[in-house]
Amino acid sequence: MSPHDLDPYDADRPLRLGCACGRHQSAAEHAAQTADDGAQAATTELRRRSESAAFEAESNAFVEASLIKALFPHDALRRRFLRAVGRPTAMAAIASVLPIAPLQALAQDKALVPEKKDLKIGFIPITCATPLIMAHPLGFYAKQGLNVEVVKTAGWALIRDKMLNKEYDATHFLSPMPLAITLGLGSTAQPMHVATIQNTNGQAITLHVKHKDKRDPKDWKGFKFAVPFEYSMHNFLLRYYVAEHGLDPDRDIQIRVVPPPEMVANLRAGNIDGYLGPDPFNQRAVFEEVGFLHLLTKELWPGHPCCAFGTSAEFIAKHPNSFAALYRAVLTAAAMAREAKNRELIAKVIAPQAYLNQPETVIAQVLTGKFADGLGKVQNVPDRADFDPIPWQSMAVWILTQMKRWGYLKGEVNYKQIAEKVFLLTDARKHMKALDMKVAESKDGGYPKFSVMGKPFDPDKAAAYADSFAIRRSAA
Repeated sequence: MSPHDLDPYDADRPLRLGCACGRHQSAAEHAAQTADDGAQAATTELRRRSESAAFEAESNAFVEASLIKALFPHDALRRRFLRAVGRPTAMAAIASVLPIAPLQALAQDKALVPEKKDLKIGFIPITCATPLIMAHPLGFYAKQGLNVEVVKTAGWALIRDKMLNKEYDATHFLSPMPLAITLGLGSTAQPMHVATIQNTNGQAITLHVKHKDKRDPKDWKGFKFAVPFEYSMHNFLLRYYVAEHGLDPDRDIQIRVVPPPEMVANLRAGNIDGYLGPDPFNQRAVFEEVGFLHLLTKELWPGHPCCAFGTSAEFIAKHPNSFAALYRAVLTAAAMAREAKNRELIAKVIAPQAYLNQPETVIAQVLTGKFADGLGKVQNVPDRADFDPIPWQSMAVWILTQMKRWGYLKGEVNYKQIAEKVFLLTDARKHMKALDMKVAESKDGGYPKFSVMGKPFDPDKAAAYADSFAIRRSAA
C-alpha cells in the first residue's frame, strides 16, 4: 500500500474505503455482487426459456429421441421398427421391457411419485458436470418432485467413497469410475451404472508457459504430469497420446493424481510440467498466464466421453421412480446445454461460488468454444465441450482395453459383458424379440466404431486391440 493510499488528507481519496459505486465495502465485494446479479438474471432467463412451450416440446423430443437412439442405435433397424408398430405402441412396448419400468415416464407425460424425494448428488466443480449442476438452480429436479442437494466435493476418491458408503444417492462420475468400482479396482466391488454421459470432449493437455518451445512429446522425457484420477479418461488419453509418440508413460514421464481445483496452483508452483485435465482448469491456466493449451482431447478422439451421471444398482432397484425422475431432470438439462444459444447464460449460472467458483469469462470461453489458447491466438471450436448423453457401450469397451493394456485388469476380460452391465444402453435386439418381431442383424448395435489418433477401434476385436500396442504393461 502506498503513502497516497494511507494519506487521510488526500482530497481525492474517500475517507470510507469501498468500491467506486459506493455501495460495497470493497472492489472485491462489488465484483462478487455483480457476478451474483448476473447469475440471477441468467437463471431467470433460462428458466423462462425452459418453461416455454417451444423448449418443452424440444426437451420432450430430446429425451424421447435419446432413449430411442440408445435402444435402437442402428438407423435402418430403428426406422423399420417404428414404421412397423408406430410411435405410441413402440414407446409403450419399450417401457414394458426396460430394466426400470418407470422410465416409461421419460416418454410419456405421466407423473411419478419418487420413493425417495430428498437426494444428495455429488459433483466435482468442473464444466463436465454442467447438466447435473444447472438442473439445480433451474428447478429441473424440483419439477420431477425431487428435493436435490448438489454437493461440491473435493476429489474423485471422495466421490467414490461417498457412493460406496451410500452418503450420496447418485453422482457425477468420471466415465471409467463405475467400471472400476463394479470390478473392484481400487476399491471394494459394488455394482454401479452409467445412466448418461454428462459431457463429451471437454478436456485438454495444458503445459507450463516455459515449455512453449517443447511442443513435440518426444521432448517430454522426465516431465511430470497431473491427471485428476487413476480411473479417468484423462489418464488413459494421456497414456495413449505419449505412447503413440514413443514414450512409456510409466518410465519416461511421471503421472500423478491431482484434484482438478489444485492443478493450476501446482502448475504455477512448478510441481508439474503440465496436465491432461478437465475444463475449466485448462482455460484457467491461460487466464492466469501460467499455461497454454497444447491440444484439445477432441483432436485425439472426437466425441470421446469424459464424465458421466450414475448411481448404484442398489439405488435403482430400491428407488426406480426416483431414478427415473433424476434421469429425466438431467436429460432435460443436457438438452438445454447442447443448444449453443444457451451457453453464455449457462456460464453465468454455474460460475458462482456455490458451483464452479470460477471467473465467468473462463467458463464462457469453454462452453462457447471461443477461447484464447495461451499461444497468442483466439480459437473457435464450438464443440470444445458437448453434452451428448448416450452411453455407447463401445466407449466402455475402449476404456476396458486401456485398463487391460496398462495392467489395471488381469487375465481374461469379457469386454462386452462388463460394458453392458455398467453402461445402461439396452440392446435393440432384446426389445425386438420381446415384441415377437423378426430381428434384423445390426452391424454395430450399441457398439459404433470410432478412431483414436487415426487408429480404428473395433469393439468386436477388443482383446486383439489391447494387445496390439508396442508399449503396454501386460499381455497376460
